[in-house]
Amino acid sequence: MRAIVAEPFGGPEALRIVERPAPLCAAGELLVRVRATALNRADLLQRMGKYPPPPGVTDVLGLEMAGEVAEVGDGVEGWQVGDRVCALLPGGGYAEYVAIPAGMALRLPEAMTFEEAAAIPEAFLTAFLNLWTLGGLRPGHRVLVHAAASGVGTAAIQLVREAGAIAYATAGSPEKLAAASALGAAAGWNYRDGSFRDWLLAQTDGRGVDLALDFVGAPYFADHLATLAIDGRLLVIGTLGGAAVKDGFSLGALLAKRLHLIGTTLRSRPLADKLALTRDFAAFAWPRFEDGRLRAVVDRVYAFEDVAAAHRRMESNANIGKIVLRL
Repeated sequence: MRAIVAEPFGGPEALRIVERPAPLCAAGELLVRVRATALNRADLLQRMGKYPPPPGVTDVLGLEMAGEVAEVGDGVEGWQVGDRVCALLPGGGYAEYVAIPAGMALRLPEAMTFEEAAAIPEAFLTAFLNLWTLGGLRPGHRVLVHAAASGVGTAAIQLVREAGAIAYATAGSPEKLAAASALGAAAGWNYRDGSFRDWLLAQTDGRGVDLALDFVGAPYFADHLATLAIDGRLLVIGTLGGAAVKDGFSLGALLAKRLHLIGTTLRSRPLADKLALTRDFAAFAWPRFEDGRLRAVVDRVYAFEDVAAAHRRMESNANIGKIVLRL
């Protein structure tokens, strides 16, 4: 089968289409013929040699896919060859075939395309994990979503809306803020205009937010402490702006407001956790995808052979929603 790896590590030009044996379909698994996959920031880091796959996971890039079941493993019930599915992966999505535990498969609604489905698993499951499982999202909560036009950002805004909570968005252009507003964000802030602190406190009548979904890291840390409400939770899922918090941070800010500081990644979680997360997410979200209340936000679709151009698009930070590769 054709697959994409980084040989050697480096820029988009390091990406290579190579021939690899198709994975075997073990008991309890589905072998899926991949029709589309989607890009994630983790793919860029892996390509550069900064985010190696977990032990035992293929070096083929790709953390999600959508396709057709090509083989059903022993002991699997409820699936048959030809069923359309999408799934979260630990790696291997940039390939023609992938084997997945049957419990990770999500059945595509009839009207959903493979390209739309490929844009769902990583973004929506990451957002769901942080908002529900770790954040304890409830109706009426106020939630700050950074990188609001990213895959996770566009997913998070919709999930917050569907939970009966209120989303506040930050992004780097009027176009991205308009997209966040169209998805349900109550208000938006262009981070190029400086700190979001005064704006967010004004939006929340000085109360602050219950949850902050942070991709940026150290540069925003002080502003988060100032804008989290009592018992607020800061969920750090990325450090695009740096990981080292400057001197002067006092633990007193955590104590005074009983704040929760939570760091998390999805890729390295045990399979049992991912299976439970997928079940919980499907129960809440899948009826909403079927009736249109939730939707995948797709920025552009590239051919498999144009993977380098797709990576350059993501590196330019111009995308609104997910960038997809079509096989």
